[in-house]
Amino acid sequence: MYLDITEEMDKTFETLNDVLRITNTRGMLITMDSNSRSRTWHDKRTNGGGKKLEEFLISKQLFIMKEDSEMSTFQGSRGSSNIDLTICNCKLLKEVQEWKISEEESCSDHRIIQFCIGQYNTEQTRNNFQCKKYIIRVENHKNLKH
Repeated sequence: MYLDITEEMDKTFETLNDVLRITNTRGMLITMDSNSRSRTWHDKRTNGGGKKLEEFLISKQLFIMKEDSEMSTFQGSRGSSNIDLTICNCKLLKEVQEWKISEEESCSDHRIIQFCIGQYNTEQTRNNFQCKKYIIRVENHKNLKH
């Protein structure tokens, strides 16, 4: 999910509320380019967008899967920050394991974030998790059905 820094966060919160309503009692995980900074997710500072997003996540009992790391999730020409988030609800909180920022080249100014969901067996490949996946855009989020 991408949060456009030029748009009001209320649209994003409306989209997230719809996703929460659809997933209801199921496990839910969102990867997000939040364009928001917060010490809560181990950034150097908190900005206005970060504060609003923090408050929303707390109010919805959502959790940020972010380990403190010397590497940041974003490294661009104007600096580094931790704007890329992995967010889950309480149903998946214990299932998300081995979260880390990869040192692998990403061909982007955003670094690759890796994690496992569920009981991970080293004999399995990391890419065999079967689930519904949604690409959410503000203009079509109301069309989601489960």
